[in-house]
Amino acid sequence: MSEISKLDRKLTLEIVRVTEAAARAACNLVGLGDEKAADQAAVDAMRTALNELDIDGTIVIGEGERDEAPMLYIGEKVGTGNGPKIDIALDPLEGTTLTAKGGPNALAVIAFAESGNFLHAPDTYMEKIAIGGGYPEGLIDLDKSAGENMRALADAKGVPVNQTIACVLDRPRHAEIIASIRETGARIKLISDGDVAGVMATANPDTGVDMYVGTGGAPEGVLAAAALRCIGGQMQGRLVFRNEDEKARAIKWGVTDFSRVYNLEELAAGSVIFAATGVTDGSMLRGVRQIRDRVHTETVVMRSHTSTVRYIRGNHRA
Repeated sequence: MSEISKLDRKLTLEIVRVTEAAARAACNLVGLGDEKAADQAAVDAMRTALNELDIDGTIVIGEGERDEAPMLYIGEKVGTGNGPKIDIALDPLEGTTLTAKGGPNALAVIAFAESGNFLHAPDTYMEKIAIGGGYPEGLIDLDKSAGENMRALADAKGVPVNQTIACVLDRPRHAEIIASIRETGARIKLISDGDVAGVMATANPDTGVDMYVGTGGAPEGVLAAAALRCIGGQMQGRLVFRNEDEKARAIKWGVTDFSRVYNLEELAAGSVIFAATGVTDGSMLRGVRQIRDRVHTETVVMRSHTSTVRYIRGNHRA
């Protein structure tokens, strides 16, 4: 049995404390219009919480350079050093703009895996397609059009295509994807930010989302894959490079095939633990609330080893 598998019951509780701390820190900045301050608060709180854990942790998916934010940077060591070697993928505040504007689905997100089991994705973009569990393996194909994938999913689901919903980031670059889906008669849920939550929604029947498709951040793609490894689903991703500098950074982290399509297990392999705490109210989690002298949080924590999904409601002293 792997080191993380031996300890993952304990780590399941510890990882919740980490995302709770980041969410509680960020919630004080909700709606104030300051993205950098909200991200700074979440980063600082998450780093402090991580450094209290008895792990030998290395951040392999960290804060993005595009945000010009203070980072939990790739390669940073966290934890006391007295524990298992763990690779960490994180986004202390997934949805900085959502937080600043008081929008829905802002999350504090983190995932643990055994050393070497996360794709070391550089801070670039990634084409993504994802669906929930229960479908034949290989149903989706990133090289097919979004419309073709929607039809295949509807057939596998046994419903008319107009009874399916795709989640897509509302960006000009997705005009062709949106047109392809709408040509089939399928419906679209456009989101302004938060593609980790968008991918996770495909595995939650309550959201109504059947497929996530589009181009978003590569680090968020690895985090989303970690979540799907725990709750079940299919995902493919392909890195997108806009210039030679991004390719050079990818080579630094061991990426040499720039057109490779990665499947779910190649994005996040082995034993994985994933946690997300709501910062603002969303389709899966309630945001942080302060009622008199108590702070209320809601977290989902999942383990791929057992496919266990737990929702934890915290009641903290303010």
